[in-house]
Amino acid sequence: MTESSWTLGPDNGELHILTGVEGRAAKMGHRLTLAMQSWQADMQFTGDTATKAELTVDVNSLEVLRGEGGVKALSEPEKGVCKSNAFKSMDVKKYPQIRFVSDDIVKTAGGYRMTGTLEIHGTSRPQVVDLAVDDTGAAWTLSARAAVKQTDYGVKPFSLFMGTLKVADEVTIDFHATQPK
Repeated sequence: MTESSWTLGPDNGELHILTGVEGRAAKMGHRLTLAMQSWQADMQFTGDTATKAELTVDVNSLEVLRGEGGVKALSEPEKGVCKSNAFKSMDVKKYPQIRFVSDDIVKTAGGYRMTGTLEIHGTSRPQVVDLAVDDTGAAWTLSARAAVKQTDYGVKPFSLFMGTLKVADEVTIDFHATQPK
């Protein structure tokens, strides 16, 4: 069987983090869409079967795309404050990368189920990711969505007003990419 590989990055798609808000003052806060601007996903294949997957994300590439909800629209200066707060919560200088490495990949009806290790903030934990793969003719489209609890990785969600307004502990990782054939 032939071996092949794909290397994907921001030119191929998007990697977003979607946050929520919690606390008694949650209506005042914004649900954020954060974009990771520097990442690399590598997949290895034997024949047409995926055998290994790795994702590396540079945390300092985080950009605040938008905020939904809140009392008023999220301004550009407020986006900068959100970014700074995220960097503090993630301790980006000490933990500059997030990594996922598959241990096992199983073909499913719509793609692959990848079981592996996710490392965030210096803490590694098991993670399952369902990767949908669609053949569009000229390319393969890939998408995945996974929930992650920040506190499972030692990350304290940002909060204000003595905890009455805070970023929800569970965030959603949203990935979409295209691999030309």
